[in-house]
Amino acid sequence: MKTLFLAALGLSGAMTAPAHAADVALARLDCGNEPQPVSVASFSDTLAYPDLKLPLTYSCYVIRHGDRYIVWDTGNPRDGEPEAPKTALVDLLAQAHVPVDAVDYVGISHYHHDHTGQLASLPEATLLIGGGDWDAIRAMEPPVGVDAKAFASRRAPFAPWLSGGAKVDPVRGDRKDVFGDGSVVIISLPGHTPGHSGLLVKLEKSGYVLLSGDVTHFHENYDTDGVPAWNTSRADSLASLDRFRRIARNLHATVIIQHDPRDIAKLPAFPEFAK
Repeated sequence: MKTLFLAALGLSGAMTAPAHAADVALARLDCGNEPQPVSVASFSDTLAYPDLKLPLTYSCYVIRHGDRYIVWDTGNPRDGEPEAPKTALVDLLAQAHVPVDAVDYVGISHYHHDHTGQLASLPEATLLIGGGDWDAIRAMEPPVGVDAKAFASRRAPFAPWLSGGAKVDPVRGDRKDVFGDGSVVIISLPGHTPGHSGLLVKLEKSGYVLLSGDVTHFHENYDTDGVPAWNTSRADSLASLDRFRRIARNLHATVIIQHDPRDIAKLPAFPEFAK
């Protein structure tokens, strides 16, 4: 059964490493933090957390694949707000000895500003984005329920790609094997947004790691099927959360909930990479 699951996911080939398998490593970058715990009441459309406050964090990730790199999510913008990153993404990459011009891909889990705030600082990279999100960003009119001003702000980080001056690869269908060897796979997990995605990374020593995007935001939501009130589809959200859990269980993957500071220690402290 597990072999069938891996084959369906497109990972069966990764079970037997090629003779010259690329060195794969993963690091977390600090791309902003809430200065104080914030109310998460709106993160449940069943009113599960009326009084809960949590110190949410905003994480970016860089994956090394041989001498190639992909950045996953770009955190909050450097706009002077209290939750803004203290250090720019490109400077963090430099501290991790990652040249900006070596970043082949910048993948985003979805189009919300706290995941795209520094996207435009990597205009030479090919943008990997769920097809449903790319369609929404390209739309002349904002999606139903999205304020026009907020939508314009949401589009701004995508300017290099919307103009046609930078490469974009809208991910259609179930998944995308980024490097073609099963080590870095974008997985479709719609519901939070139409084209929301998570990322599966296979490390030689640490095993599989699942980066959540916003399929879930914190442990309490993950444990109780919590769906934020603003998600674009409740049914898709629940199906994606179920799929995410099943993948984690089947692959014995380390789950990293990107906004939950309790998961930061699951990876080595910056600038070290997990391998």
